[in-house]
Amino acid sequence: MKRLDIEIGGASHTDEITLMLSGLEKSRGERISLPELYKFLSRRTPGSEMWSTGRAEPDDFSFVSGIDGDGCLDGTPIRAVIKNRAVGKVRCDRNLVPRPGHADYAAVKRYGACVDLRGGGRFSGRMTLPLCIAGGVVLQLLERKGIFVLSHILSVGGEADKPFDPCAEDISACRASDPRFPVLDPGAGERMKMVIASARDEEDSVGGVGEIMIYGLPAGIGGELFEGLDGHIAERIFAVPAVKGIEFGAGFGVSGLKGSENNDAYAVKDGRVVTLTNNCGGILGGISDGMPVVFRVAIKPTPSIGKPQNTIRLDTGEPDVISISGNNDACIVPRALPALESSAAIAVYESMR
Repeated sequence: MKRLDIEIGGASHTDEITLMLSGLEKSRGERISLPELYKFLSRRTPGSEMWSTGRAEPDDFSFVSGIDGDGCLDGTPIRAVIKNRAVGKVRCDRNLVPRPGHADYAAVKRYGACVDLRGGGRFSGRMTLPLCIAGGVVLQLLERKGIFVLSHILSVGGEADKPFDPCAEDISACRASDPRFPVLDPGAGERMKMVIASARDEEDSVGGVGEIMIYGLPAGIGGELFEGLDGHIAERIFAVPAVKGIEFGAGFGVSGLKGSENNDAYAVKDGRVVTLTNNCGGILGGISDGMPVVFRVAIKPTPSIGKPQNTIRLDTGEPDVISISGNNDACIVPRALPALESSAAIAVYESMR
């Protein structure tokens, strides 16, 4: 496996955030559709929806090198620069009261009292923008090989969408109609929005689960032990802030099955080896088996909430109470999906090299 070298600089409220993407030398001369890239990125951009942050921070960026104005890759490292509007000076005293659910306390212990935690710093969802720029490029390269990465919101709170067909032969039925709030069952989507609205009205937040499908991946991609495709996908997925868990195929459900129930029986259909079920999620022994790769990702509730929360002052050790006001996502799941697709696409691209 030859990894892409992805370097992300800056933080949520620094003057700029940068992306350096190396390893696409073999794609020299390939042309990326910039309109399609911008369309993909718009799915993670804050909007006017009630679940999204009201922070008016545009996702404007420019390619400095590696790709020209027509979207042509020249084989050199791709460098992109994102300018931030929400900038200011770092104040160390703001780090004295760690926000529950944020990385504040852990970051102070790791990097020191003056670590930049404005808007979440390097732990902010804002940092998924450069990841999505890299992923958006790779997604287009994969699609030219007949490999597609799809996602939808599987659940929010106690409301659930219908799952992907794990043995899908036609992905048209797996494409959500609304890219900003992708679900397969519109009725389930409306119920999810009601859950989010209720949490917002209570100055709270809610988490959920995103389901991702990689369709068209041929058998034989990946490797055993440390080269496993599922392990590499998981590694890349956990680069997305707010991810707390991942499961492939039937996931934890296999623990309650017998071998005769869990095993995916083989068959030949139209001259191709397939399985009649897909409990393994398209990966066996760390290697793709030619069926759709299906996995689910648990996303935690946004920790920035208006409800009072108990904390402490790090300088005195005394108890304190914090209430976080401002423009925060009531549910991060819809805007997280493009980042999950990006991470999955990058992992697959690397595993195929």
